[in-house]
Amino acid sequence: MSPTSHARPQLDTVKHAAETPDTPLPWAELGLKQDEYERITQILDRRPTGAELAMYSVMWSEHCSYKSSKVHLRQFGEKAPASDALLVGIGENAGVVDVGQGYAVTFKVESHNHPSYIEPYQGAATGVGGIVRDILAMGARPVAVMDPLRFGAADHPDTHRVLPGVVAGIGGYGNCLGLPNIGGEVVFDSCYQGNPLVNALCVGVMRHEDIHLAKATGPGNRVILYGARTGGDGIGGVSVLASETFDDSGKPAKRPAVQVGDPFQEKLLIECTLEIFAEGLVAGIQDLGGAGLSCATSELASAGSGGMRIDLDTVPLRDASLSPEEILMSESQERMCAVVTPENEARFLEICAKWDVIATVIGEVTEGDRLEIFWRGEQIVDVPPRTVAHEGPVYQRPFARPDWQDALQADDAGALPRPRTADELRAQVLRLVGSPNQADKSWITDQYDRYVLGNTVLAQPEDGGMIRIDEDTNLGVALATDGNGRYAKLDPYAGAQLALAEAYRNVAATGARPLAVTDCLNFGSPEDPAVMWQFAEATRGLADACQTLGTPVTGGNVSLYNQTGEVAIHPTPVVGVLGVIDDVTRRTPMAFTEPGQLIYLLGDTAEEFGGSAWSQVVHDHLGGRPPRVDLAAERLLAEILIAASRDGMVDAAHDLSDGGLIQAVTESCVRGGLGARLVVPDGLDPFTFLFSESTARAVVAVPRSEETRFTDMCVARSQPVTRIGVIDGDAIELQGRFAIPLAELREAGERTLRALFA
Repeated sequence: MSPTSHARPQLDTVKHAAETPDTPLPWAELGLKQDEYERITQILDRRPTGAELAMYSVMWSEHCSYKSSKVHLRQFGEKAPASDALLVGIGENAGVVDVGQGYAVTFKVESHNHPSYIEPYQGAATGVGGIVRDILAMGARPVAVMDPLRFGAADHPDTHRVLPGVVAGIGGYGNCLGLPNIGGEVVFDSCYQGNPLVNALCVGVMRHEDIHLAKATGPGNRVILYGARTGGDGIGGVSVLASETFDDSGKPAKRPAVQVGDPFQEKLLIECTLEIFAEGLVAGIQDLGGAGLSCATSELASAGSGGMRIDLDTVPLRDASLSPEEILMSESQERMCAVVTPENEARFLEICAKWDVIATVIGEVTEGDRLEIFWRGEQIVDVPPRTVAHEGPVYQRPFARPDWQDALQADDAGALPRPRTADELRAQVLRLVGSPNQADKSWITDQYDRYVLGNTVLAQPEDGGMIRIDEDTNLGVALATDGNGRYAKLDPYAGAQLALAEAYRNVAATGARPLAVTDCLNFGSPEDPAVMWQFAEATRGLADACQTLGTPVTGGNVSLYNQTGEVAIHPTPVVGVLGVIDDVTRRTPMAFTEPGQLIYLLGDTAEEFGGSAWSQVVHDHLGGRPPRVDLAAERLLAEILIAASRDGMVDAAHDLSDGGLIQAVTESCVRGGLGARLVVPDGLDPFTFLFSESTARAVVAVPRSEETRFTDMCVARSQPVTRIGVIDGDAIELQGRFAIPLAELREAGERTLRALFA
């Protein structure tokens, strides 16, 4: 609700607030705790005005302030590996890395989970719009998006409400922007019932000299708000929703309006902003996302010289009845805030007019260290901007390993009944391939434009998406996102490392060299010590693994309160890895396309089934320990895959992860339209060979002419390598046990989601 809902005898100005210290304010209804409200009064040495209360309430929310997570997130900086590639790290709208030839790439993943549950289409659409503006604000042209998604059980009625709207929102917004959607994930699990995870990633490209930062410096410089008009949609929006759990009926305690997106307005905003950048007209810039104008003004002022004066009457409105508090809290989309020198003001406004983008000077940078906001000639805000933007509460939430963790890990998946006959083994392969998580996702991905702009080199279902960024040299970047909540539930520390390892492996499988990481950490309520233990362990695990692999975290997002009643989602750290490839024509796809090529397995296979797809699909079981993490083996495997791709030793590569070897081989065969004859290696039983989810593994297709060179390289570097078969025919055959025609495997994989959602 708005702070103005409590009637006051007059406009609540700074002067009035100082004169009426006992006036009650609805701080609790705006999500603030009593001690937080008391701290605000100490900072101001008086009670806040309604407008100030609105600003502090949204900026001190969990979504904007990271008040429960920042004590753990510091590890990403403290343990950050040395990196010559890192140009801009944590703290800006998005991280930036050097990819060579004078190019820089910025990328980031964020969440729009709670809004997407309430309004699936608009929640997902505005999630895409928001992350695109984060990338734009760094000075880059957005070139691609990705979407890691988690839903409840595939056959649950509410999944049928949420998923089609989310997919349509992502496709509708991204397609209208003309941005290819090159990857992501779709995972189903009942733990996400009522709490779907809608994470969105965007990547952008610029030259080194084009990097822009969010800061307001230079007294007298103009503050210009441009883009869409400000409306009543999204008042409090994600900044309030992200600090709430849902009750047992699936409803939040408050239902602020979900933002409404307009992708055509955003497209104009993108092109307008890029032209403004090209002419060097901006001294500082910030997009308006969570917390809207409250965030943009306080963060720009805080990161700059500290002083800013805003006239709120000048803000273009869609609804003239909005109160000043509502204007400050509104999260209406497609808006940016720029700091411009007086001599550049006229040209800035001229370019906005050319693109039919509304632009208004709403204030200026001032001397001093106060953010001052006026409404109808009266001062309604007078605050130190750092206290709003960067000095919010810091909680040392209590955390403790839950009592049930030992029992969960003791419930070993390796003890589950296994197939006893070849027929049972064959039947379980088909069950796995046709299960919702392993099934073909083209019903979803076909709704996204993957090839618009003409620079998409690889897109889903490939291991990683790849974009060419220079048409003359064929320089490119690859990205992958991964996260296995089942692994993280069994062991949050290892689970986060496994998410990083899989994304790292997926990027390397395309032939690109992993450079940097972004993450979206999705967890339950931080007020639950068990959830905070999961969060603490996951962040510690991810920071340690990034240090070992040499991939710094450049930024990301934390999404908490993802739970219904007392039931939290599985801890779900989603990790995105970006890599660089010097020549995209040397990339490695996943499809088996050449008969007679040899299939090699890279890596060691052990009996590891905790959290596996097989244990979920066949036994509906979650227990034991996840696969062992071996980061040194992951690094070696990546080096082998990158060298083999660069030197033309392999024609196809596919990492092994969910579903094990049989899932990977099936995907490569179906995508390429050719079968495979497989042989179980000595020392392995057929079941473990097919379904184990041991890590640091990949399958590759090696031309016979390259076999000696390839195996010699592996042996010289002590990379475990085993020849397991040959590409041949129109079936997958496990020698001496069963054969499954590709047509049957394709049908099993393709019918699942179409039957559920088409």
